[in-house]
Amino acid sequence: MAETIEKRLSDLGIVIPAAAAPAANYVPYARTGNLLFTAGQLPLKDGKLQAAGLLGREVDTATGKEAAKFCAINVLAQAKAALGDLEKISKLVKITVFVASTPDFTEQHLVANGASDLLAAVLGERGKHARAAVGTASLPLNAAVEVEAIFEVE
Repeated sequence: MAETIEKRLSDLGIVIPAAAAPAANYVPYARTGNLLFTAGQLPLKDGKLQAAGLLGREVDTATGKEAAKFCAINVLAQAKAALGDLEKISKLVKITVFVASTPDFTEQHLVANGASDLLAAVLGERGKHARAAVGTASLPLNAAVEVEAIFEVE
């Protein structure tokens, strides 16, 4: 029998938290047909921001990469809230990683690896995805990183 997503999460010591409620006038996820879109997820753990400020100034690349992992865990929390069971994920199609950074910071792709690596480890073959890593001037709540995702689902 194939290894389940829940088993991989357990092996990695990851507990999926309750999905965060939206902070403004939007829904945390939207489904159309067999596609599930998540709203951008911040690097929150136990309701606390794990990385604030700009990459290249207050936040280093390693901390940003770790923050992207927290974002990815929160993306999975939204998927679980939407689907009830992460096994209903057929494929992770694409993620977009927004990195709050100084104009001269050029390691957005390395920060984004935090989310990509975590999602690939958790989802296995279903976790191979397209990606954009985008530098931005700032993010909500002064978060260093934000991640959104598109899934193909059952």
